[in-house]
Amino acid sequence: MENPGFIVVEGPIGVGKTSLARRLAETFGSELLLEGAADNPFLDRFYRNPRAAAMQTQLFFLLQRAQQMQELRQADMFEPVRVSDFLMDKDRLFAKLTLDQEEFKLYEQVYSHLTIDVPKPDLVIYLQAPVDVLLKRIGKRGIAYERSMEPNYLKSLCDAYTRFFHYYDESRLLIVNAAEINLVDSDTDYLALLEQMALTRSGRHFFNPMPDALRVSTPGEKRG
Repeated sequence: MENPGFIVVEGPIGVGKTSLARRLAETFGSELLLEGAADNPFLDRFYRNPRAAAMQTQLFFLLQRAQQMQELRQADMFEPVRVSDFLMDKDRLFAKLTLDQEEFKLYEQVYSHLTIDVPKPDLVIYLQAPVDVLLKRIGKRGIAYERSMEPNYLKSLCDAYTRFFHYYDESRLLIVNAAEINLVDSDTDYLALLEQMALTRSGRHFFNPMPDALRVSTPGEKRG
């Protein structure tokens, strides 16, 4: 596989973007940038009372992500591969979803100053899954502050991601149906993704893989 450059893994909460980003970074021996949701002191309040804590939560994430992107821009750009589990552009996606009109105007002013010369990824991997699948995965991982998340909020978030990536053309884009595959524990699923990444050389591509359990072995093929 050719050097993929700066890879970003994106998608709604619970879809598995951080786990995949970690595995990709391990595969390529690369620097890993993770959004620090656990470091946001307002996030628990937001899930319990979104209207009351939306602005504080969003500004904390914006400042945090902008600092990470600034550090990335100032770092050694000759490092062959970097992997991140967030796209800077998506910060506005969350802001439009959670802030009222006046708050969003203020947010936009701050955003425009903080995102000058933000590095653009070479490849974005957008993971998709239905809301019911996301809710099961969120429940399984057992993060306390996520238990207060409303299914309607998650549905709105998924719809916002769909709209955003429908028009996204800043980088190569690989859209992956991640509903029934396991990109962390299944080597078969993961290697199939790597193959698709290698084929995504321009524009947008769609990857709708068959779950490993449903694949039928061909004659003479050994299944592990």
